Amino acid sequence: MSYRKHSGRPERVTELATCGFAGRGGNVVLQGPTGTGKTYLACALAKAACAKRIRSCYVRQPDLEDLWRESRERPGGERKLVRKYGAYGLLVVDEWLLERPDELFRGMLLELMELRYGTGSTVFCTQFRKKDWHARLGGGVHADAIMDRIVHNATWVDMGDTNMRQRRSDGEGEES
Repeated sequence: MSYRKHSGRPERVTELATCGFAGRGGNVVLQGPTGTGKTYLACALAKAACAKRIRSCYVRQPDLEDLWRESRERPGGERKLVRKYGAYGLLVVDEWLLERPDELFRGMLLELMELRYGTGSTVFCTQFRKKDWHARLGGGVHADAIMDRIVHNATWVDMGDTNMRQRRSDGEGEES
């Protein structure tokens, strides 16, 4: 699958909800500011994947990093963690690149993305555009390699600028 960028139009969301990308080992990047519905849509895609019997998991990148650090304290723990998250048919990684990963965590991310490449699909929820990823991943060969395993078979969805939480809050205030 080649790089495709789509707006968050309903027909694109409907297409993603079929989970065809998951059957091909493709990735999805949901990009937009806080409150635009990235997590909501990612979880809906994971739920649709589960309905199609695709084993799915949701994790926030900061939580994944905490789990990885804890796993390092156990013999073989790092490898078990990578295999665990590598085995899901669909993995949702929320808050992707919210924090810049250090060198050791970048190494784990590379191993995870390598294991998942072409066999598992990953949905990334991020506030950052593709052009910002390389720097946020620390630059250099690790950043190159991680991005290479993500971006070339990804469907990119621009979630727009509307903060749904604010919109809902504003709408509820008018009803009072």
